[in-house]
Amino acid sequence: MASWVISIAFLLLIAALVLSFIRLVQGPSLPDRVIALELIALITTAFILVYAVAVDVPAFIDVALVLALTGFMAAIGFARFLERGGNPK
Repeated sequence: MASWVISIAFLLLIAALVLSFIRLVQGPSLPDRVIALELIALITTAFILVYAVAVDVPAFIDVALVLALTGFMAAIGFARFLERGGNPK
């Protein structure tokens, strides 16, 4: 039972990744592209977590945690850039 659930999770994550990449390429403004990039980082984190469950290696959860924190720090950096009058276009 778990194998088909993991397969469906991977397929849904692939679909979300493709749609996020399309938004990254087509985004009309810089904030749209940054949000798409943040979403790609989140989806990659989810990939790592699902893979950790699939292969039963809990060490990959630490990798996913580091990736999530890095994505969060990038979002904070972009917000500070816009706050200080950066060009959002």
